[in-house]
Amino acid sequence: MTALKLDVVSAEQSLYSGTVKMVVLPGESGELGVLPGHTPLITRIRPGTVRITKEDGTQEVVFVAGGILEVQPYAVTVLADVAVRLEELDAAKAEESRKKAQETLKNASTPQEAAAIEAELALLQAQVVALQR
Repeated sequence: MTALKLDVVSAEQSLYSGTVKMVVLPGESGELGVLPGHTPLITRIRPGTVRITKEDGTQEVVFVAGGILEVQPYAVTVLADVAVRLEELDAAKAEESRKKAQETLKNASTPQEAAAIEAELALLQAQVVALQR
């Protein structure tokens, strides 16, 4: 078999289901490329882009806000916390939200509040970086 069955799903929807040549994801230790025949693996993924190379060579990009990746030799499942097609994100809105979160972080009154804002800021920063690619 020379292709992978890929499913990218979130709690809200299934964003992609089909046969692909390759998928590249934001693993915890860096970019993770998966080709047919890959060793089985379960790992967490961090916020970033899932780059899908379809069988015809075209690419599709999905932004994920973290989640779980399951790899079998000829099947890959991405269970994302939140997932959206990259073209559906607004670069100006993401940058504005990131700046607001930075300002809000300066005024955080508790360590718990600061941690929640930092998590949101990391997600927004990942969106901005994804949109700049």
